[in-house]
Amino acid sequence: MANKAGKQYQAAAQQVPRKPHSLEEAVALAKRIKFAKFDETMELHLRLGVDPKHADQMVRGTVVLPNGLGKSKRVLVIASGEKQREAQEAGADYVGGEEMVQKIQSEGWLDFEAVIATPDMMRSVGRLGKILGPRGLMPNPKTGTVTMEVARAVREIKAGKVEFRVDKTGIIHAPIGKISFPDEKLVENAQALIQAVVRAKPAAAKGKYVRSATLCSTMGPGIPLDTTPYNTRAV
Repeated sequence: MANKAGKQYQAAAQQVPRKPHSLEEAVALAKRIKFAKFDETMELHLRLGVDPKHADQMVRGTVVLPNGLGKSKRVLVIASGEKQREAQEAGADYVGGEEMVQKIQSEGWLDFEAVIATPDMMRSVGRLGKILGPRGLMPNPKTGTVTMEVARAVREIKAGKVEFRVDKTGIIHAPIGKISFPDEKLVENAQALIQAVVRAKPAAAKGKYVRSATLCSTMGPGIPLDTTPYNTRAV
């Protein structure tokens, strides 16, 4: 099976011209060369001209994609009192207080894809740093997941809110939807993500900001994008 997949990948890769593509061209090409049998996720990879080792060049943020991601994330809210009711009414999958922290600690329970916490619970949630941190699940005020506005936070995540963060090699990896989405919806989502990343450009970043950009499906080869629009004007 692996050998077959390898051959299919190579065949697909050979159909990708070695030139920069517009988003519209790249989306259409990714669909044309698709070989996987499932509804793949479309991903955007942006290599930035920053050095993440320096705190003043860290790039991170969130964006609510206009057309969502094609699936609803399972959301855990850790809160107290009235905020638990608000979270439940907003559609959170799991809601609780200290007992949720205990469940994660003692049972290794991780049946969720996003965590929201109210500020008063962060003393307890902080104990989960070593468990949630490496998985990118630790609530953070900068991404709106430590907040008193739990209902709004739940709705945004359910609607397709994406968190992006530059990795140690200076690259942002983020999903923009499913390959089954109409072309224009994938293009809109990609543009929204790129706009958010451009807006998050640190003042300390010098030279060309978006060094390279690639679009690909889960199993498919990368398709190089034309980065000119992202470096010359507001996209």
